[in-house]
Amino acid sequence: MHFLKKLIESPILEDPAKKHIDVHRHFYRYSKGQFIGPALKISRTKQRLTLKGSHEYEDLILELGASTIPEDKVEIKGKLISGSDISELLETLGFDWNLKKSTGQTKNYTATILSNITKEKLLESIKAFRKTSYYLISFNLNPTCKVTTKKNTPQPSQKKVEEDDINKRIQFCTGVIANNENNLNLILDLVVPDFKSEINGKWKSIIIKNNYLITDIILPDDVDNWGLKRILAIRKGKLFRTLTIDDEMIEKQYPFVV
Repeated sequence: MHFLKKLIESPILEDPAKKHIDVHRHFYRYSKGQFIGPALKISRTKQRLTLKGSHEYEDLILELGASTIPEDKVEIKGKLISGSDISELLETLGFDWNLKKSTGQTKNYTATILSNITKEKLLESIKAFRKTSYYLISFNLNPTCKVTTKKNTPQPSQKKVEEDDINKRIQFCTGVIANNENNLNLILDLVVPDFKSEINGKWKSIIIKNNYLITDIILPDDVDNWGLKRILAIRKGKLFRTLTIDDEMIEKQYPFVV
């Protein structure tokens, strides 16, 4: 499940750093204040549903694309980036990818990927990597079943919410799937489940923006290392989700503890 969908369904998380790391890790970098979060655009034509997303939506676009793969196997290429050594997880999944540790001050583990993989294994790996990693994968089966993702994560935006250039940000990952009822319902269920009742059947484009207001940071008392203390800190605030359906705008707010 994408971290924003989980946060919408359970906005007050108990012990998020230990029990809900798949959500908590997306908030490590935030101090108090307002911040630009992930954004995604869905466009619809007679034949295609096209999704363009910013960083932190690439796993959901990949999941949607992988869910529609008509064949048993697909060739994937790209990069896996993790903040921890996930060698055992790769072995458990049956991947022989060469995981390399970075030499800089910030320790990352990366693997360059070029592999033939089954649809089931691809979906399994998307779910598994959500807790620790960014899975920056591309594949191209046909004009209505393809995903293209950039190979390096962008720097966090320093812009104010009102200065957000969404058209630039959503070039990070693009997915194209066939326009049919099943795929459309899958997109709405996974991307905008909280707005589904407000979306009519005649729209051409949908844009979803997610922004955060962090009002409080609770640091753990039993940790001395400042870097680790910041990572484990609980953040309280609000999630602002703004949906634009063609020319109509709707906003919803969710107080959260992450």
